[in-house]
Amino acid sequence: MNAPLISLQGLSKEFHGKNVVELVDLTIKAGEFYGILGPSGCGKTTLLRLIAGLEQPSSGQIIIDGLSMNSVPANRRPVNTVFQSYAIFPHMSVEENIGYGLKLKGILPEKIKERVGAILDIVDLSGLERRRPNELSGGQLQRVALARALIMQPKVVLLDEPLAALDAKLREIMKYELVKIQKDVGITFIMVTHDQQEALSMMDKIAVMNEGKIQQVDQPKVLYERPKNSFVANFIGSANCLTGTVTRVEKDRTYVMLTDINQEIISTATNSFRVKDSVQAIIRPEKMKLQDINIADDNKENVNCVRGSLLEIIYHGGVSTFRIRITDKNAEPLVISQLNDVQQTKTKYRIGSNVTVCWRVDAATLIPVH
Repeated sequence: MNAPLISLQGLSKEFHGKNVVELVDLTIKAGEFYGILGPSGCGKTTLLRLIAGLEQPSSGQIIIDGLSMNSVPANRRPVNTVFQSYAIFPHMSVEENIGYGLKLKGILPEKIKERVGAILDIVDLSGLERRRPNELSGGQLQRVALARALIMQPKVVLLDEPLAALDAKLREIMKYELVKIQKDVGITFIMVTHDQQEALSMMDKIAVMNEGKIQQVDQPKVLYERPKNSFVANFIGSANCLTGTVTRVEKDRTYVMLTDINQEIISTATNSFRVKDSVQAIIRPEKMKLQDINIADDNKENVNCVRGSLLEIIYHGGVSTFRIRITDKNAEPLVISQLNDVQQTKTKYRIGSNVTVCWRVDAATLIPVH
């Protein structure tokens, strides 16, 4: 088995007596597009700066390609960073900006020109080499910054929220451009972001952070479909969280009595739960279906249903969101997302009407409540 390209071992960083990065253990493979995802202030940018050598760890190890980086200065590490502000030199042309690092290394001008030309092709900037930064769009500036990092042939490129300064439409375009470039060059990318959709659509693997700690590391689909705790469930997309107590555990099914409505539901998630364990059932809004009548009795072993009152309908164009109150207690309403297809438009739901909410038994993930 190949050793990881990057290994973070018990990595911590303390500022003014408080750990902003706490006991982080991560392994990142060569060639991965790796995401560090979390809310503002969770420590993700500090973690990136530790890898880059712009901050020194309070404890723990940073190993890149088998070598400890703890005592290696930033300019000697096999990494290059693309900052959120891009940090493009305004007085230099595109060509001069991209080749600047090679010039500092004493590379011959003709070799610099050759390598700049090759990298311009990769980032789709050919023909713009003589332009100044003020003559470029936001997306072009981003690609200049990326080209400047790639031309140094690092083992790792670090990206600090590189899409944050772009408008929504350009951000969508650049998401796919970044992924394509990363696959073309084969260099490991580590990207910090707070945008869940960016992470889900771009990354091979994601580490979710909160309050300086890693909450879960997995492939995007696993994080979304099988979150390990309520923070991950609610931070990555929307989630309906129903609290209850395990009443029965079978080989492939767990039975849970919901606290707020005194009704038993079934989940195919077992997770080594025992009777009387407190759990939350996590169900994504798009996995719930809204019905105006209950389902047939012969489906009840495979589908869970609860009754409620329709509070609100929010139209989003292609989809609508429905908010359903299922209890008189002070609990969050269920949120259901459904496509506005032809069948949906034929059904007229009215605010205040009684409805049935259903979901398959394999749609719910169970997580422990501590």
